[in-house]
Amino acid sequence: MQAEVAQLARISAGDAAAFGQWASSIEASLRGTLRPFATLCDCEAVVQEALLRVWQVAPRFKHDGRPNALLRFAVTTARNVALSELRRTSATPTELESLHRALEAQGDATPRPPDPHLRTAVARCREKLPGQPAAALTARLERAEDDHALAASVRMTLNTFLQNVSRARKLLADCLKKAGIDLDLELAP
Repeated sequence: MQAEVAQLARISAGDAAAFGQWASSIEASLRGTLRPFATLCDCEAVVQEALLRVWQVAPRFKHDGRPNALLRFAVTTARNVALSELRRTSATPTELESLHRALEAQGDATPRPPDPHLRTAVARCREKLPGQPAAALTARLERAEDDHALAASVRMTLNTFLQNVSRARKLLADCLKKAGIDLDLELAP
């Protein structure tokens, strides 16, 4: 547990190598939890989006004292990303309980470490977001709850919340594009 806390501290401090090492050790587990969604959405994109969100939230992530805290957060984040994708495409998920079966499995896939400058660019772009989209995106990134609870926490209707998350994502993508960051390249496996 001490090693996990020490690794989380390095990741929180922006150590891209520590994050890359952690991500490579859990990537197979994360992919395994998405197996029920395999025929319904692009799981590779979901994994990349989930890891990006974990990287963004890492500086504010608080360890809960139980083993695999960051992995559990990543699994919940990946599930939420997959469900959002399914809502967007009007598909329905298969047995969600199977998402939790692969939590303990370890893999040896080694992803490309995240660009340390990307975190800074994303943070700058997030600072430029208008109030409502910023609040919706922050709620989505920082809490592992369903969209109804997140919408209520920021005092929005579900529809308004989802529209603000979509607007925030578009504004972030536009801002990053203006900063010269190719998201397709950054999110590629």
